Amino acid sequence: MKIVCLIPARLESTRLPGKMLKNIGDFPVIVQTYLAAKNLNLFDDIWVVTESKEIGKAIENVNGKVFYSTKDHNSGSDRIAEAAETIEADIIVNVQGDTPLIYRESMIKLLDSFRNDSTNQVDLASLMTKVDATENVNDSNIVKVIVDINDFALYFSRSAIPFIRNNDVDINYYKHIGVYVFRKEALLNFYNTPQTPLEKAELIECLRYLEIGKKIKMVYTDEFTLEIDTENDLLNAITYFKKN
Repeated sequence: MKIVCLIPARLESTRLPGKMLKNIGDFPVIVQTYLAAKNLNLFDDIWVVTESKEIGKAIENVNGKVFYSTKDHNSGSDRIAEAAETIEADIIVNVQGDTPLIYRESMIKLLDSFRNDSTNQVDLASLMTKVDATENVNDSNIVKVIVDINDFALYFSRSAIPFIRNNDVDINYYKHIGVYVFRKEALLNFYNTPQTPLEKAELIECLRYLEIGKKIKMVYTDEFTLEIDTENDLLNAITYFKKN
């Protein structure tokens, strides 16, 4: 089983422009993410997929591989799928370029979702964790996920899901962490399908997978994560790397 990690990275960002090239610790965000993926020693190959020469140069400076996308893309999955069409792999790992802290144990759990899937039910797997006490479940920047009894995703939303009408029921809220592992075929199916209505409405790419009938296995992790979407996230990342 050949496992290839593809890291999508675009220079423009609505909430935090140019975030991929902002320094945290000794390197820019995208370089820290690439190095974190490399240090896992779990992948047969790693590529950063970008349209940006500046991002590409930053990765090449640490001897990383760069695939320059030539098309406009609506999501990270679309971006890496352009590269996946030409790269030999059985399993594609998508590590978002703005997640510079990746834990080996969580990644092994994701990969095991496929190794242990003898009936090929799993099309892709992703991470979730509890929304902690410092976070607001109504924050639209936090994508929430609900799952069935086998931990397959039922829905993702920027709204607070589920809605708690019966306060006697103890329910946890889970947020989605943007690390994905795909069967290559599922990724290319996604790529060759136009954006779907719910995806367009919520601007959540994994909804397209659900809308076209793909099964997403969610893997729980309680490990600390860093996802850089806002200025405050960037400051937290800078603080973390200073301490570690």
